[in-house]
Amino acid sequence: MEKLRKEILIEVYENIDKFNENEKRLIEEAINASNNAYAKYSNFKVGSAVLLSNNEIITGSNQENAVFPLGLCAERVALFSASNKYPNEPVIALALSTKKELKQDELPVFPCGSCRHSIIEQESKFNNKIKLFIIGSNGKIFVIETVQDILPFAFIGDSL
Repeated sequence: MEKLRKEILIEVYENIDKFNENEKRLIEEAINASNNAYAKYSNFKVGSAVLLSNNEIITGSNQENAVFPLGLCAERVALFSASNKYPNEPVIALALSTKKELKQDELPVFPCGSCRHSIIEQESKFNNKIKLFIIGSNGKIFVIETVQDILPFAFIGDSL
């Protein structure tokens, strides 16, 4: 029997100080976007922001519905809005922020499976990696170089 193992590297920063100006702006926009969440049922507010290659930042927040499957996650709101407004501009980074209070040593919330696939589709579309910034309510920022690291063996267009 053969076993395969996939390891990921996540950089953890205590605060926003070590990032460049565009990354700081991206992180702040994601945090602010969570204030626009429509989370009437779960009260789980999520904000996201995407940084495009032209330095534009597009935000999104989760939008719930009484019929839960009809809601939309913040990441996909931001990605789809960016793709609609700037269809030829690659996304180079995505930030995600939740207002969930973290327990000691608890990781912040990472993108769901549907969002991970949507991010990978954008990476595939433009053949570029999208850097992820996951912001915890404790101020820590988790950085991942590509969504493929948190969705190994993804089904992408090349799989067809």
